[in-house]
Amino acid sequence: MLRDITLGQYYQTDSVIHRLDPRVKLAGTLVYVITLFFYKNFVGYALAILFLALVIRLSKVPFKFMVRGMKSILFLLMITVLFNLFLTPGTPVVSFWKLHITQEGTALAVSMALRLTLLVIGSSLMTLTTTPNNLTDGMEKGMGFLRIFKVPVHDVAMMMSIALRFIPILLEETDKIMKAQMARGADFESGNLIKRAKALVPLLVPLFVSAFRRANDLAMAMEARCYRGGDGRTKMKPLKYKGRDFTAYAILLFFMVFSIWAGRLRLPMLMVGIVQ
Repeated sequence: MLRDITLGQYYQTDSVIHRLDPRVKLAGTLVYVITLFFYKNFVGYALAILFLALVIRLSKVPFKFMVRGMKSILFLLMITVLFNLFLTPGTPVVSFWKLHITQEGTALAVSMALRLTLLVIGSSLMTLTTTPNNLTDGMEKGMGFLRIFKVPVHDVAMMMSIALRFIPILLEETDKIMKAQMARGADFESGNLIKRAKALVPLLVPLFVSAFRRANDLAMAMEARCYRGGDGRTKMKPLKYKGRDFTAYAILLFFMVFSIWAGRLRLPMLMVGIVQ
């Protein structure tokens, strides 16, 4: 299960999406996530699915690798669907005992499931096609206007990049600790949900110790290389926009305007994704 989390990992290959400026990919991810919350019918979600499928195709990242990351949020996805399915008032469709499945609840559950799935896959695509160094540079350049408000942009970008980079490292460390404890007789799979949660408690101490040790090693390595922050530092590979980046911005602008317009069209109740 831990190895199925793809957020923070980088999939190396040569594609148009990999060669885009990281600022374009950050802006594209932000635009894509924001537009998901404007959709009022399934036409918008259909456009979002087609757009994401096209980007995945251009990125040359295997679709199986993308879907694998959904296993980590399957439990959260099920809870979200069930809560919206049974707790949304409206016109009853199926009733048993005190539970009612309404037409509005069904539409809302489907739309929330689609929104969460597209959000996770779309966000993972950014880290899968962008190296940590480029991601840091892109964040720093993209948030450069915040320097006017005395925000330490470089430090914030560095922390966010390190946090994303440490996700797969800590997951791999957790997997190693679990296998080591299972070899010594620990049981993480039997029993109910509460017993499984209690069985995971012994993982926390060695995991925290390992995390603090890695953080200390990273700090010492940065100090040994005379790292003193972003002031006065130059880039070995400075970011520069190219023709394909401006083309990507134009496509993003067209997608945002068209998808928001199509997603807010008034359609019959069976096509409604979110009922207000």
